[in-house]
Amino acid sequence: MEGIKIGDKKSKYPIIQGGMGVGVSMHKLAGTVSKEGGIGVISTADIGYNQEDFNKNPMKANLRAIGEEIKKARKLAGDDKILGVNIMVALNNYKEIVKECVKNKIDLIISGAGIPKELPEYVRGSNTKIAPIVSSLRCCKIIVKHWIKKYNYIPDMIVIEGPEAGGHLGFKKEELEEENKPKLEDITKEIVEYIKEIENEHNKQIPVIAAGGIWDKKDIERYLKLGASGVQMATRFVATHECDASDEFKKAYINAKKEDIKIINSPVGMPGRAIYNTFIKQTENKKYKIDKCYNCIKTCNVSDTPYCITKALVNAVKGDIQNALVFCGSNVDKVKKIVSVHNLMQELVN
Repeated sequence: MEGIKIGDKKSKYPIIQGGMGVGVSMHKLAGTVSKEGGIGVISTADIGYNQEDFNKNPMKANLRAIGEEIKKARKLAGDDKILGVNIMVALNNYKEIVKECVKNKIDLIISGAGIPKELPEYVRGSNTKIAPIVSSLRCCKIIVKHWIKKYNYIPDMIVIEGPEAGGHLGFKKEELEEENKPKLEDITKEIVEYIKEIENEHNKQIPVIAAGGIWDKKDIERYLKLGASGVQMATRFVATHECDASDEFKKAYINAKKEDIKIINSPVGMPGRAIYNTFIKQTENKKYKIDKCYNCIKTCNVSDTPYCITKALVNAVKGDIQNALVFCGSNVDKVKKIVSVHNLMQELVN
């Protein structure tokens, strides 16, 4: 298996660990994945949740935590390894967060949950590479054409996130529930062909990464044969000793059954895949009082949202699972035990 080349660095293996917030993929997980030959990704979504001043000034806490987490991950991984961050376009302070990551010399920014139209502008003059997350050929074309026309910038990588992914999804809820829902394989084939044209026109290599529902070596090899340069995986990395989430969060994955996996309506107006626990059942008929708004997502309306997504995700990562939103991928029921990142990586490539 060939690694993924980003700028002047190349990973040993074609595996990216997906960014998971709040606090699920921080420096310990991301740094270890990079050290073990993959590309580790820190999630920036409310990354400062553990900072003392998070409740008073979440933005200040988040920006400070970005620098701290990148430095710790870099120390763990080594300077020669590729380290990335995931930044949601829907975040209220998107521009400031991108610039803070660039300031801390992150190698790669992966950005979705919206169209990152201005992202090339925010990384101008730096060595940071950028990759949009797309869910269709149409979305891919919109971003690529816009970046080239406005900024003369060709994406450094494309991440395709299919309908089996965890967390917020780039599809309508009806699409995700239909029997003939889009297939990652089909989307990958279309985008690989399109990106080949862009590569030939601009004489630049653009790795295409497939994500969503990828479980083992067999899956990885299937997407490599379709023309992808690598895969992105998240769910499997939760059940590792190095994952930054609480043991209770990991146990929720281990105990999850197929019937527990549901597509829910997120408070921020997007469908998402999560474990259908007591808390999610209650939110369908009950509105939770919101004492504090963290001003996190542009699309969240405090007056009519059923609960605070930040609080629900912080509860999850800290282990208060009964009062939490626990995002997961479609294969979470296959998770049976907690392993080391080293052993997981070796299982995926050998």
